[in-house]
Amino acid sequence: MTACKSLTCAGRVLDLTTPQVMGILNVTPDSFSDGGLFVSREKALAQVRQMVREGASIIDVGGESTRPGANAVGVQEELDRVLPIVEAIAQTVGVTVSIDTSKARVMRETVKAGAGLINDVRALREPDAMAAAVDANVPVCLMHMTGEPRTMQENPRYENVVREVKVFLAERIACCERAGIATENILVDPGFGFGKSVANNLSLVKHLAEFTELGKPLLMGVSRKSTIGTVLGRPVNDRLFGSVALAALSYHSGASIIRTHDVAATMDVLRMCQAVRRAD
Repeated sequence: MTACKSLTCAGRVLDLTTPQVMGILNVTPDSFSDGGLFVSREKALAQVRQMVREGASIIDVGGESTRPGANAVGVQEELDRVLPIVEAIAQTVGVTVSIDTSKARVMRETVKAGAGLINDVRALREPDAMAAAVDANVPVCLMHMTGEPRTMQENPRYENVVREVKVFLAERIACCERAGIATENILVDPGFGFGKSVANNLSLVKHLAEFTELGKPLLMGVSRKSTIGTVLGRPVNDRLFGSVALAALSYHSGASIIRTHDVAATMDVLRMCQAVRRAD
């Protein structure tokens, strides 16, 4: 099965035959890397414009931290954080907006405000989320996660992480298609760092090409993750080289979209990889 070669997000077409970069915009006080930096409208928009100048074609807006141990956020609080930012980006910046949420009401309201992609770490398993995604009629990224963000890293166990994640994603794809989500509107993300050990994460990257057999565009979010810190002995804001190494490996193995905090460096790496791929 061959994955779609493009995505249409709120009228914007993303060409997946060339690598796409998703810039991370956390409008939260407690995200693991950039919590509290972009909570104001002015700072958020300045960051968005910078990431777009550097090459981001998607901006992923998140209003609830999914780092291990993070506190849960209510629906209204999450909406208060993300809705003004999504509206502002959609109205003033020429870029696809992704909403990083698992909550049905947040999906509905932000898509109305201009979001063109739903990025759900819970793969539409929360109440009413599937119906909200069907109604929204925009692309949806289904991610694998064991447990909940607050507890997912306590004791993750797999017999075969690649096989189990792949089976989960195949089941979620089938559920989405039965519910009425268009097959061309489904992406998948193996969930690097979400309920996985360091060994699990490294195995996912090593065998990432197997996930292309699902026939869906593949998104990878590896930026500044703790696995990089463990392998290299680097603190969270000193993981650029490890992040772009994993981005290059992910693209080489079939990922179409790389989610990152560091857009300029990631773009350079992916453009170089693409140049090599296209050489005679």
